[in-house]
Amino acid sequence: MRTVPTWVDKVQDHDKVEQCVYDLCFSPDGAQLIVAAGQRVLVYDANDGSLIQPLKGHKDNVYCVNYAKDGKRFASGSSDKSVIIWTNKLEGILKYTHSDAIQCLAYNPISHQLASCAISDFGLWAPQQKAVQKHKSNARINACAWSNDGQILALGLASGCISLRSKTGEEKSRLERPGLFQSPIWGLAFNPAKDDGCDTLCVADWSQTLSFYAPVNKKEDIFSYKIAGKERSLGFDPLSISYFNQGQYLLVSGSGGNCILLTRDGVRLGVIGQQETWVWGVAARPDSNFIALGCNDGTIAYYQLVFSTVHGLYKERYAYRENMTDVIIQHLLTEQKVRIKCRELIKKIAIYKHRLAVQLPERIIIYELYAGDSSGMHYRVKEKINQKLVCNLLVVCADHLVLCQERRLQCLNLQGAVVREWVMDSLIRYIKVVGGPPGREGLLVGLKNGEVFKIFIDNPFPISLLKIGSPIRCLDLSASRKKLSIVDENSQCLVYDLQTSELLYQQPNANSVAWNSHFEDMLCFSGNNLLSIKVADFPVHQQKLSGFVVGLCGSKIFCLHIATMSTVEVPLSAPMYQYLEKKMFREAYQVACLGVTEGDWESLAHAALDDLDLSISRLAFIRIKDINYLQLIYEIDERQRKGENRHDVFLADVLAFRGQFKEAARLYKKEGQPQKALEMYTDLRMFHLAQEYLGSEESATLTKKKADWAKSINEPRAAAEMYLSAGETMKAIDIIAENGWIDMLLEIGRKLDKSEVEVMARLAEHLSALGHLPAAADMYRKLGNIASVVKLYVQAREWREAFSLAEQHPNLRDLVYVPYAQWLAENDNFLLAQKAFHKAGRPQEALKVLQQLTDNAINEKRFDDAGYYNWVLSMQYLDMAREKLEEQDNMLKRFMECQQDASIYYAYHAIQRYTDEPFTSYMPEALFNIARFLLHEIKDSRPKGVLQFSILYTMAKQGRNLGANKLAQQVITKMQKMRIPPRFQENVESTALAIRALPFTDNEDLQPMCYRCSSYNPLLTNYSNNCANCFQPWVFSYVSFGTFPMQN
Repeated sequence: MRTVPTWVDKVQDHDKVEQCVYDLCFSPDGAQLIVAAGQRVLVYDANDGSLIQPLKGHKDNVYCVNYAKDGKRFASGSSDKSVIIWTNKLEGILKYTHSDAIQCLAYNPISHQLASCAISDFGLWAPQQKAVQKHKSNARINACAWSNDGQILALGLASGCISLRSKTGEEKSRLERPGLFQSPIWGLAFNPAKDDGCDTLCVADWSQTLSFYAPVNKKEDIFSYKIAGKERSLGFDPLSISYFNQGQYLLVSGSGGNCILLTRDGVRLGVIGQQETWVWGVAARPDSNFIALGCNDGTIAYYQLVFSTVHGLYKERYAYRENMTDVIIQHLLTEQKVRIKCRELIKKIAIYKHRLAVQLPERIIIYELYAGDSSGMHYRVKEKINQKLVCNLLVVCADHLVLCQERRLQCLNLQGAVVREWVMDSLIRYIKVVGGPPGREGLLVGLKNGEVFKIFIDNPFPISLLKIGSPIRCLDLSASRKKLSIVDENSQCLVYDLQTSELLYQQPNANSVAWNSHFEDMLCFSGNNLLSIKVADFPVHQQKLSGFVVGLCGSKIFCLHIATMSTVEVPLSAPMYQYLEKKMFREAYQVACLGVTEGDWESLAHAALDDLDLSISRLAFIRIKDINYLQLIYEIDERQRKGENRHDVFLADVLAFRGQFKEAARLYKKEGQPQKALEMYTDLRMFHLAQEYLGSEESATLTKKKADWAKSINEPRAAAEMYLSAGETMKAIDIIAENGWIDMLLEIGRKLDKSEVEVMARLAEHLSALGHLPAAADMYRKLGNIASVVKLYVQAREWREAFSLAEQHPNLRDLVYVPYAQWLAENDNFLLAQKAFHKAGRPQEALKVLQQLTDNAINEKRFDDAGYYNWVLSMQYLDMAREKLEEQDNMLKRFMECQQDASIYYAYHAIQRYTDEPFTSYMPEALFNIARFLLHEIKDSRPKGVLQFSILYTMAKQGRNLGANKLAQQVITKMQKMRIPPRFQENVESTALAIRALPFTDNEDLQPMCYRCSSYNPLLTNYSNNCANCFQPWVFSYVSFGTFPMQN
């Protein structure tokens, strides 16, 4: 830190008598300095110290001044007990008085309420108030300050107490300093730092102590404060305190001409302009590094504080000083930061690999990376050298420290012992560690006389590298240590070859230089707000950049601008293209790996491919993930391995792949491979260009390609015509049929020869599919394929023509009658379908149809249909018995079974209608006879779907109605042993009760008489439907189901 005087003024009256400056303050914009000097208020221009205007209005010495934060007004207080409010136009607008001399003033930063403090009381004034609210104090008020939120007014009392009051003036709490009256308070200030967030209160008292107070719990009680941090001894009596640089630093002035700068924690940093008399007031100019002092002898001193940058850099690790007492280590690539709090003024910083050295006023602390983690950011103390050392420059190595003292270099071990010294012939201007084994590191040293030395820690003799004609400003060594770059006092950047000491090149306008740690031939330098990048012998590439270049790592430039280190990503496109122009693809690839855009990678890949540098091209295309070009490179590489070495052919393939077709065709033709040009143009559908490379036998092939292309672009007519002209009749027919152009198909059919069997067959298929059956039939007739003609008629449901052909060709009956039968079945004409199957000579399928019809009728309870289908089925079996003599017995047996089932289903139809429907057309005698017939008929076997309960139920109901009480009772008893459906349960039970009340006899008129033996049979027998006496089968009428007087 340096203190630079800007201007000084001495305040005197007309008699040249010095006027004490008791207080001063800046306007919020920093343009004006308000000074309380003698009996006047002086307004200065802060920039040049010129007096703008003296303000008169007080009758005695002015003790205090203060400016409102909104910049509209300021106030002055005097020993004449008055307070004057002034506007920013330097006009007095209000004056009010207290009972004693005014000691201090403070404007509320939020409400702009003015607190004016006299010896024994204080007042609160606001622009919107008519009267000043005054409050008594039990002790002399020496200082006052508002909190940042304007809620707390702190009063510093001569009794050693701090009174904390609300903005209405009510006392909320009181803080007491040790010693009380022996420690009168003379300075108060709240820290304005926003990152603090807790309104830390700084207190200066005449026990020469600086203390800090912080809220206990700001959310619960904003007026409850406690001591925070360490109390600091000042060594003089404080008169004024003021925060500086947005609360990061603290200014304290007082007796003995002292004005010191401290951190916000109270760590002493240095003295600001030692004065000859007491410094009554100190003020910091807002948002700048300027401060003003007011002294007892009338001196107004205006200083600029220059905070020098204390830092160190090694590769991507950058260490710098912050707030004068903290070290920040920043990883420039990952942007990680770590803070080390030293709590003392940091004078020098040096960093090297895992070592960090920090010089404090009384000692040097060496830190190391914890656990040797090279990528970590955790540092711990390694050693402490408790010596007060003076040096211009400081560097650290693995096991040593090197101090630069003008012309002397002193090497110390980490315990502080001097190991070695080197004395140079001139002042040392620059020193840098360039690496090496631990304990044997090398240093680059640049002198004012232009000499450059290399010094090894373990070698007492410096090695002279070279000498230039002007002082050294900056040095750097290339990655291989073969080249040295120098920036001299004339801003020239010089690059030397260390092996020959030859000057390779030089560039003007440089203030710093750095080699690329990842690329040997690349360096950058800065100057005139420009960044210059130079690669090998190529011209310099420049772009705008403010600051000093201190490092270059790949494509990242480390730039120090004022006090800020930043990492700038710089695309290295220009150097890469410089290498491409020289066809130096390997070097261009190395530059590209450091950092270029995707477009630059693409340019590199294509440039290398054009030169058939397949290895570099492959690597570049891998970077941009272009699979297509990688496949092309693989194919070219394979062809080269097989011995093909025609450079122009490979280049033609590349040009064709890239879309440069004319150039590719020209190269193909030059190399004697016009067929490749032809293939390329035909694949691209550029037929007019392909004709230039057409051979004698390739016309048809080109026509086919044209046809394929016409088809792909939805030009079917043109494609069909081209296929016909090329002899591809099948493809032409397919396209024509797809578009339904029947006329063209017929035209083609007329021109076809009988030998073209496949084409005619395909043509007939398409005509059939398009519904033009006569033409299709003609095509099949030309081929002699009558079966296909029959299939056409069957497909079109033209049964008459189909039957006619079947009669002419009996061997084709199956092709007609089987589809006909299936068609009938699909249209629910099952009986006709059965006959058709029979006519087609497929009796099994006919039987299958009848059986399916029967099953469906039974499932749907169409028992009359079921009976009919069984009768038809029996007739079918009878016909089969006549035709198949070997199976006659079996067929006759099946005939009898189907006849019996037909009778049962026919009779059961009436029973089912009676039980399921509310009305019936049958007479009771007929229903009784049907039930009796069925009960005897199903004694041996019961067909599917016939319910015995329905038969018994009908018999019981009609038997009771006809007087067959005995029979009805027997049937009901039998029914009660069965599972009765729920809907008949009640009816059956009521009938059972009713029948028991009737005589247990049957009506004799109901008993059937056998016309053979003239005997009467009981209503129920065990002999089925036969006479119980002579076993003659009954012959029934299928209307009333009574017996006929005839024998079976």
